Amino acid sequence: MGGLLDKIQTTGDIKKLKKEELDSLCKELRCFLIQHVCKTGGHLASNLGVVELTVALEYIFNLPEDKIVWDVGHQAYIHKILTGRKNNFPSLRQLDGLSGFPKPGESEADVFAAGHSSTSISAALGIAKARDLQGKNNNVIAVIGDGSMTGGLAYEALNNAGREKTNFIVILNDNQMSIDHNVGAISKHLNSLRTSNRYRTLKDNFKQFRDQVPLLGKATYLVLEKVRDSAKLLFIEGAVFEEFGFKYIGPVDGHNLEEMIEIFQNVKDMQEPILIHVKTTKGKGYLPAETNPGHFHGVGPFDMKTGNGIGKSGGPSWSAVFGKKMVELGKKNPNVVGITAAMCSGTGFEDFQTAFPERFFDVAIAEQHGTTFSAGLASQGIVPVFAVYSSFLQRAYDQVIHDVCMENLHVVFAIDRAGIVGADGETHQGVFDLSFLTHIPNMTVLSPKNAWELEEMLEYAVNECKGPVAVRYPRGTAEMGFAEYKAPIQLGKAEIIQNGNGIAVLAEGHMLHAAQEAVKLLEKDGVDAPMLVNMRFISPLDEELLEKLTFSCKHIFTVEDNLRKGGFGSKVLEFYSDGGYQVNVTNLAFPDQFIEQGSQSQLFFRYGLDGEGIFRKMKDKIGENYGR
Repeated sequence: MGGLLDKIQTTGDIKKLKKEELDSLCKELRCFLIQHVCKTGGHLASNLGVVELTVALEYIFNLPEDKIVWDVGHQAYIHKILTGRKNNFPSLRQLDGLSGFPKPGESEADVFAAGHSSTSISAALGIAKARDLQGKNNNVIAVIGDGSMTGGLAYEALNNAGREKTNFIVILNDNQMSIDHNVGAISKHLNSLRTSNRYRTLKDNFKQFRDQVPLLGKATYLVLEKVRDSAKLLFIEGAVFEEFGFKYIGPVDGHNLEEMIEIFQNVKDMQEPILIHVKTTKGKGYLPAETNPGHFHGVGPFDMKTGNGIGKSGGPSWSAVFGKKMVELGKKNPNVVGITAAMCSGTGFEDFQTAFPERFFDVAIAEQHGTTFSAGLASQGIVPVFAVYSSFLQRAYDQVIHDVCMENLHVVFAIDRAGIVGADGETHQGVFDLSFLTHIPNMTVLSPKNAWELEEMLEYAVNECKGPVAVRYPRGTAEMGFAEYKAPIQLGKAEIIQNGNGIAVLAEGHMLHAAQEAVKLLEKDGVDAPMLVNMRFISPLDEELLEKLTFSCKHIFTVEDNLRKGGFGSKVLEFYSDGGYQVNVTNLAFPDQFIEQGSQSQLFFRYGLDGEGIFRKMKDKIGENYGR
């Protein structure tokens, strides 16, 4: 595109620019970013907000010797551009393309993989201590957003880091948002820091007074230190970071390049933990993103001039279907409450929040707390519905076991983005929940085939289930097929879509649609009347049906949007193995590996889990002699 950006081809090239050229570089970076993300989609608002911050960091610190650990990592696009990946940006978040998150395999400038919240301080502290043990002297910097600071892991790390008297820098990027607006006491605390300079003035005055008093005795000095500490707590809440053992600097204007360069230059050689509080604007420099940063947090392709999305489906999403049903359930049952972990809009909970504000709880990025909070509510007769992305629920695995299932409490987990989610890649694929939920005692797990069935399962989960229950559903437009199949939901009972014998295809949730396509291809290829089953319940399984199949079917295939190991198919195999049944069972699922980025359709095709792929796998397993 010409200009300063063309001079930056690899890590460290930014240092060849003059300081007075950096403001122009920031303008070029914003233009470059908008021009590419409008085509590929991605995390735009957060990256527009950290342009000056990233430029200042990489101008002062020496990458890759110095290490920058990005929390979540969705705001590392500018970092990628400045470290040799500019020419790969057309492939951002595409199949086999540039990752939307830090990835050490892409560049030595990416020191630690990310994708989820609140990990950066822990990881960076580990890297800093490894440096100390190895006798090195490079800098280690953690960049964490105020949204991520609502996650408990960040405070566990701060508590540990403040005791380590070593060169370690935390940059708190404060844009007052995560995906939705931040909530809770931490957000209020940061607001107080944004609006007050009293503490800095107090600290400076104390230092001047101390320095002017000659030959202070040790006792007098200690008294003054205690007075300062007490006054610090009295005058401003922001002292909490210094109580953790950090030297606090800020708030700093995150778009004032000159000020940040000066601060980074001054702190880089300090041999103590430093926390720099940087205030930024999410979506900075692009009016649609500044006006609606939540929408542009993670956005699909859009018109660069207007900011309007392009190529969107006209049907309701699974999340929207969930949200609509929750309002209906809330009206009928005053004991129903909604819970989210900083994902109100993402999970479709906005209308419920508006209708029942006193019965809606956003616990911030704190899935562990959200789960145990739900357990507490359930213990007193409330019916909590915790809507959470599949890959985010992983953080609360211990709480699901100990606080919900062990107590057999009626908590409803609405698991959004279950299965393959697409362009966010390995860190966000929801392909583990069947494996880590179905083996827990007392847990009921359902998976709907279409929008109607999601509504019915939510009704069942809220009003009929007595213990822990999870309803998992995928990302994207809700399926509307199989509208004529509306058998009532009964505990542990599957729904037969097509009777048959010889071959049975057992499908989990929305995978029924691809399974039906495969069955039709089998019939076209000469296979007589395969049976097609919508399993509905993954735990407990319909064991009565499974037993009946052993008398009529030679081959049984399971199909699921999950990893193979420990998933739905594994449970079917366990049933037949424990019962001593002699039957051929083939599990069709994603392989036991971390699944890369790509669109959902691309990944189903690549792993043979679209209709055509399922058909080919079944035909290969059945053999040429079966059928015609």
